[in-house]
Amino acid sequence: DELVFLDISATEEQRKTTVNLVQEVAKEVSIPFTVGGGIASVKQARAILLAGAEKIAVNSAAIRNPQLIQHLANEFGSQAVVVAIDAKQCSKSWQVFISGGKQATEIDVIEWAKQAKQLGAGEILLTSMDADGTKAGFAIDLVQAVCKAVNIPVIASGGAGNSTHFAEVFLHTKVSAALAASIFHFGEITIPQLKQNLQQQSILVR
Repeated sequence: DELVFLDISATEEQRKTTVNLVQEVAKEVSIPFTVGGGIASVKQARAILLAGAEKIAVNSAAIRNPQLIQHLANEFGSQAVVVAIDAKQCSKSWQVFISGGKQATEIDVIEWAKQAKQLGAGEILLTSMDADGTKAGFAIDLVQAVCKAVNIPVIASGGAGNSTHFAEVFLHTKVSAALAASIFHFGEITIPQLKQNLQQQSILVR
C-alpha cells in the first residue's frame, strides 16, 4: 500500500538523502511513499516533498532537536511528518537508539512516542532492533505499548518472516500498518499472497 525509503546510514555518514532518487521513484509509482535518512531541517524536508514524496521521516535529528517535529508539522502538516523510532529492550523498558541504531540515548521509547505526538508527529514508525532481521515475528509487547500510549497511527517494523507474523501484529495490537523489507525483496512472500492470507483471517486490507 505504501513504500518507505530509509537511508539508514545517512545520519552517521553526515549526508543528505538523495533528492534525485526520490524524483525517479515518484515517476514510477502511484502509491504514497515516505522518505527518511539525514533529514535535519525544514529546507531538506521541503526538497524531499517537492521531489514527490508524500511524507518525510525523522529520527536522529528529532532526538537532537525535538522542536524540529513542530517546525515540520507547522510547515507541511502533521500528515506529512513521520517520527521513526528505533527501539531496543534495556532491562524492563525500551530505549531509543539513533544513528542507524548504533547509538543509545537513554530515552524511554514510550515517553518519546508521546512527546513526538504532542509536538505534531502524524505517525510513528516503530522498529524493534531486537526483532529486526530475525524473521521471528514482530515485537508484539513493544508495539502494543506504543499503540496504547499514542492515538496516532503506528507502523510496526522489524521481525516479519511470514504472513502469520503480520496477522499476529494486526490481531493482537492496534497497529495501523506493518512494514517489511527483506521478505519482499527476496520474494519469500508476495504482497498479493500476504493480502489474501490476511483477508482470509478477516483482517481488513486495501
